Amino acid sequence: MNFGDSFEKLKEIFLEDIEDFNSLIIGLLIAGVVLVVFIFISKWIKNLIVNKLNRRGNDHLLVEFIAAGVRGVIILFALTIIFRFFGLTGIVSGILAGAGITAFIVGFALKDIGENFLAGILLAFKRPYRIGDIVEINGVRGRVLMLNLRDTQVKTPDGKDVFIPNASIIKNPLTNFTIDGFLAYSFVVGLDYGCDYEKAMVLIKNTITTVPGVLKGNKKPTINVTELAASTLNVTVTYWVNTHNKSQPDPKVRSNAILSVLTALEEAGFNLPGNIVELKNHNQLPIKHNPT
Repeated sequence: MNFGDSFEKLKEIFLEDIEDFNSLIIGLLIAGVVLVVFIFISKWIKNLIVNKLNRRGNDHLLVEFIAAGVRGVIILFALTIIFRFFGLTGIVSGILAGAGITAFIVGFALKDIGENFLAGILLAFKRPYRIGDIVEINGVRGRVLMLNLRDTQVKTPDGKDVFIPNASIIKNPLTNFTIDGFLAYSFVVGLDYGCDYEKAMVLIKNTITTVPGVLKGNKKPTINVTELAASTLNVTVTYWVNTHNKSQPDPKVRSNAILSVLTALEEAGFNLPGNIVELKNHNQLPIKHNPT
């Protein structure tokens, strides 16, 4: 092989490399453009979903979860197209297989975290409570502050913040006192034996009805005799409040209701005795007084 043939051979190889390099650059540019376009599309779709769902409700956790999930699927689809464009279908299969194995290993090692994460997703979709609802979970009663993907934050009446794992909420009974906005309260009034019971009950009903925040109509207050106690005739007063009425919070309504009834009965001359202890001397013997 002479020098001329060698030069032509090297020139041919160089031109092929240049052509391959140009093809690679063009491919990378196309892939970059496709990726950028899909990123913008995913962002636009995410904002569209957030705006649409926020108009229909106030569950921001569920909205963000759905929007982020859709955007992730779109970007994953874009990466799949790019790999197939370069003929790297094997890499796609390897990534999916590796992701499955990794997810299994991590899920087994972090079983509790994964369980709470999945429970948080179920709670976000099922929505047994909303932000601000008063609930009781595993003996903890308070107002829901936040629903995270791992736990639920509850503020107790004494100001404590309790973080309850979502998995335990799924597995145990949950009581929601304010899911429909209405909550019933009751207290007991002890009337003195021998008084005008009917008049006292009418007075209680008229008084409790005028307390601000106490509901009327279908949820009007009820007054019923519930017990013949040793010292008093016990009457239970039950009334309803609207927990969504921020101008009349529950503790304020409850305090005003009890004080109003107590004041009205005292002003009307009704005696509200405490516990009475009756001593009987069966042998009629004189009771010795011990000064000490």
